[in-house]
Amino acid sequence: MTDLKATLRSDLTDAIKARDQLRSGTIRMTLAAIGNAEVAGKEAKELTDDEVLQVITKEAKKRRESAEAYDGAGRPELAETERAELAVLETYLPKQLTDEQLDALAAEAVAETGASGMAQMGQVMKVVQPKVQGQAEGGRVAAAVKRALGA
Repeated sequence: MTDLKATLRSDLTDAIKARDQLRSGTIRMTLAAIGNAEVAGKEAKELTDDEVLQVITKEAKKRRESAEAYDGAGRPELAETERAELAVLETYLPKQLTDEQLDALAAEAVAETGASGMAQMGQVMKVVQPKVQGQAEGGRVAAAVKRALGA
């Protein structure tokens, strides 16, 4: 079992003992998503810490998007629940990069690739993505690259 998955299981036990329903429910859903990812595909496999981190990132993104959708639908109580779950998930994610840091990385990648327009956005994204792995969502990275390319 990976370190991150073991940490999640240990934290789940602690949350259950503390009768923290929000935390235990969120961690249970995350462990279920990890289990689903492990059995997806042709054969079951044990996920690495990086793959577990990707699952947690995906779950966090779902919570963020759901909160925005609930806000737009005039359901602030549901949006607040989603944000509370997001806060629990963020404790397991690496610190997120600021927009300024993303812009700097995008500018470096543009200079490195010699890209001059939007047609080379894919090349720049290939350089930036490994550097920001888990520290920024793809949409934020793409926006930074677009700004760096002057679009």
